[in-house]
Amino acid sequence: MILLKQMFLSLCGASFGLLSSAGVFTVLASVGLIPRFAGKMHVAKKVFALEEAVIFGTIGGGLASVFSDYGQIGAFVIAEQLFGVWTVRIWKVIGNCFLSIFGVFAGIFIGCLAFAIAEMLNSIPIFARRIGFRHGLSVAVTAAAFGKLLGSLFYFAKGIFLSGM
Repeated sequence: MILLKQMFLSLCGASFGLLSSAGVFTVLASVGLIPRFAGKMHVAKKVFALEEAVIFGTIGGGLASVFSDYGQIGAFVIAEQLFGVWTVRIWKVIGNCFLSIFGVFAGIFIGCLAFAIAEMLNSIPIFARRIGFRHGLSVAVTAAAFGKLLGSLFYFAKGIFLSGM
């Protein structure tokens, strides 16, 4: 009976995971984000490689979040004292550098996704026409991006995320 229950839960978990990832890929395909990236980077011939990178990144992130116990590299490094006396400090610096780089790329991706959705809905040109914005739209978009960046830095620097608000 327990085996049957575990098999049912495994089937449900896999099904729900496939459904949610299909939803993510549908949004990415409907906004045309990957072909737009390929066009901006002038690598249109390698659009399939970009699509595969997004798919493998999503699968890797999903596996890392589900099986997080197997990705505890830091616990191994600290337990084995791989860098001697300085292990904890060195590993904290390496971890912060990795998180900073990952955060920048994740932020760029989310920002591009948000702007692609907004552009697909034609909200930016409509907004610019309604307020009589003729020149400097790129400055306004850049200012909005920097505002989001500063807000995020404030949010994490002050530890607001720890309070649950």
